Amino acid sequence: MREMLNEKLSRFEELENAMADPEVQGNSAKMAAVAREHGSLAKLANKYRRFNVIVGEIDEVRELADSGDPEEKEMAEDELKSLLSDREKLWDELLDMTIGGDDANRARCVVEIRAGTGGDEAALFARDLYEMYKRFAESKGWKFSVLESSPSDMGGFKEITISVEGEGCYRELQYESGGHRVQRVPETETKGRVHTSAATVAVLPEPEDVEIDLKSEDYDVERYAASSGPGGQHVNKTSSAIRLTHHDTGIVVKCFEERSQHKNLAKAVRILKSRLYAHFQEMEEKQRADTRKTLVGSGDRSQRIRTYNYPDNRVTDHRIGLTLYKLDQITAGSLQMVIDGLIDHDRQTLRSSMGALD
Repeated sequence: MREMLNEKLSRFEELENAMADPEVQGNSAKMAAVAREHGSLAKLANKYRRFNVIVGEIDEVRELADSGDPEEKEMAEDELKSLLSDREKLWDELLDMTIGGDDANRARCVVEIRAGTGGDEAALFARDLYEMYKRFAESKGWKFSVLESSPSDMGGFKEITISVEGEGCYRELQYESGGHRVQRVPETETKGRVHTSAATVAVLPEPEDVEIDLKSEDYDVERYAASSGPGGQHVNKTSSAIRLTHHDTGIVVKCFEERSQHKNLAKAVRILKSRLYAHFQEMEEKQRADTRKTLVGSGDRSQRIRTYNYPDNRVTDHRIGLTLYKLDQITAGSLQMVIDGLIDHDRQTLRSSMGALD
């Protein structure tokens, strides 16, 4: 953890220097991106700076405590107790701030929801997940907007991509990555039988422009006509839909939410940057064997993480064995009760793995 904190502090100091660079100051877009990332790291970096100061003071006071002067030794021992207490408190706060990994403090993320097995019912479930996250974001005061969507004939979503902005949004929403399963009587079921359907969710941290060096020559742009609106009733005749294909990774992004080709391209580039960032992060994670793999927020999208059982009004998160008979409240946006349980699990896992400071 100290290594990660040192990297974050180093990055923060790089950004401080960049903000004083006349070249950066003269580029408003780059300056805004640098300032945004600097602001997202400020709280953690300043707290870690304070932690390092206290660690240095502890070393100095310990030397005094080992001196032969009885009066000086007594004063030093009293001061040492206070400093050790402050250090423990700061360490706990730093631990809480780093739950969620390297991207815990990002204030922007992209949420992708895709219907899985279950046909029309799966698409309706994807819509319900979208509505749940929308209400949860509203309760947190986060900005929530659709980047791209593919509606189904019955009013659900085959897939939908959302942008979320706000303090702590990635730290909390990252736990939603994975497979979600619903058990209920579908609207299409005439005999009242309970069916099981599924959807997958991927929550991607949105990188700043300075972190992903994406040039227009790095991807192909295809412009085409696409249907839009529920079930494709409204045909887009202006060829404003955009498909991007990244050369090196083969990642493909499609966007046709807007009638403006320019807006669709801008949204597609944002999604591509997030997917590229997640791709490179995943490659790094495979090369590292660390505590992160033991945490429930590690974001394995192939894992079935949660079941929503409507007949019993029950939500079960399989990663930590949490069962709540409050499905109606959770799907109405009260997702915090689930997320708090997941964060607490990660907090306890981290603390037990870190051990004592000395």
